[in-house]
Amino acid sequence: MSNDPMATHGAPSWIGHNGADPAAARKFYESVLGWNVVDMPMKDGSAYPGIMVGEKGVGGFNPQPNTNGHWLVYVTVDDVDARYKDALKAGANSVAEPADFPGVGRMATIKDPFGANLAFISYAS
Repeated sequence: MSNDPMATHGAPSWIGHNGADPAAARKFYESVLGWNVVDMPMKDGSAYPGIMVGEKGVGGFNPQPNTNGHWLVYVTVDDVDARYKDALKAGANSVAEPADFPGVGRMATIKDPFGANLAFISYAS
């Protein structure tokens, strides 16, 4: 079994901030928690503000403003599509259907029957 949460089924592996002012949120957490946030280059030429612990990315700030501010936890799964379908069968609602994100992996987001959102992810190699 791997100790890498990005390779371990069921392991929380990323946290994502979604809020109305991503740049201000970044500055807030850099100040309050002393986080090192770096602009990670994406395949489409954009940059994603990634939260680093040492040399490892552990989360980031969605650069697109979102009026419904929240943190989203990403859990590594063995098969995004199968786990997404299982969650829906068990009473979850779809927030975002499975989709590929080049250079990142495959993701889907559900709202569990108790009102909490959770993202499933399988990382690109």
